[in-house]
Amino acid sequence: MNEPVFSALYGEILKKEGLEDYLPFASEFEELTGRLLAFNAHTNITAITDPVGIIERHYADCLKIAPLIKEGASLLDVGCGGGFPTLPLAIARKDLSITSLDSTAKKLTFVKDTATGMGLKVTTLAGRAEELSKSAPLRESFDAVSARAVASLPVLCEWCLPFLKVDGYFYAMKGAAGLEELKSAENAVKTLGGQVAEIREDYIEGVVRYNILIKKVKSTPAAYPRNGGAIKKKPL
Repeated sequence: MNEPVFSALYGEILKKEGLEDYLPFASEFEELTGRLLAFNAHTNITAITDPVGIIERHYADCLKIAPLIKEGASLLDVGCGGGFPTLPLAIARKDLSITSLDSTAKKLTFVKDTATGMGLKVTTLAGRAEELSKSAPLRESFDAVSARAVASLPVLCEWCLPFLKVDGYFYAMKGAAGLEELKSAENAVKTLGGQVAEIREDYIEGVVRYNILIKKVKSTPAAYPRNGGAIKKKPL
């Protein structure tokens, strides 16, 4: 797709989604699209391969949380997958220091190579959240944590909240089941030191999306997180 066509699509979609502040980054998102499709041609990291779908369901969706994160924050993206929301946030919020965590090497390879090639401020980290957050230097060390399409919210809370500093925010990016998941996560949120601060309902092409903001109001007890099997077998 040539640059004028991509820029027109990008501009049209972002205006429709109320994301006009990020219109100046069209050329960088076009480069990201090219890199994503080239990598995906030999290593599957996304099922969405048409430019309109990529802009709507990856870029616009991820950019919904961009204005919510405080200036200069350190952000951990748990289960970054193919780089979402890591890479859109790194493009649109260059003030952020982003660490991208995943247990799948091929996905981290794409994120690292793309960030390096585009000059984005992203550090990649391989491993499992429930192991890395048990102790220093990562435990309670981030201003913000994000997770998108990774696991159910009770599980996510135990993976993510231990990484957060007190007064930091966890941005849980959820689909249509978001409110139902939140009900089931009430005990997890409270037990792990969190408090629901805001629930933002958005629609991307008519499909409901929930961005659930959980504030860390007190330190996570030392007993958490439990091991991976216990977290999944018996969520809080």
